[in-house]
Amino acid sequence: MSSLRFIALDSDLVQAWRAGAADANGQAPERQVSDGGGNPCRHCLNDIAEGAPMLVLAHRPFPAPQPYAELGPIFVHAEDCPRYRETAPVPAIFTRREAILMRGYGADDRIVYGTGKVIPTEEIGSRAAFLFQRPEIAYLHLRSASNNCYQCRIERG
Repeated sequence: MSSLRFIALDSDLVQAWRAGAADANGQAPERQVSDGGGNPCRHCLNDIAEGAPMLVLAHRPFPAPQPYAELGPIFVHAEDCPRYRETAPVPAIFTRREAILMRGYGADDRIVYGTGKVIPTEEIGSRAAFLFQRPEIAYLHLRSASNNCYQCRIERG
């Protein structure tokens, strides 16, 4: 597992959204209050506590629009939170869930077909190691098993 890096959203990007910068749809992030029902922050990779302010916005976790560059809703804390350390183990946010979608992407930021699979969260490390044996896979995404929302990126360590 130490050979995996869990990549949270960049702090400068999150700070820009907190200051009102436009999201991937060109809109200002919406400010809401978390109901505590599983609103994962993509910056600290922790759930946003009930009653805490959060931002809801559209995010495209790819460098440029193209047919495989999915865009979807995400949450981030509206207030400062520490960015998840890339060298940490599997973030607890995922171990508290039953299942997660893992999908591989090539260096061209396109899906590597046959890699997408909903897995039990305890298999994140082993499945990632298995997929990274394939040289055409540049990185992985973890996504919501139920809604396909982007959670974080995994890279080789």
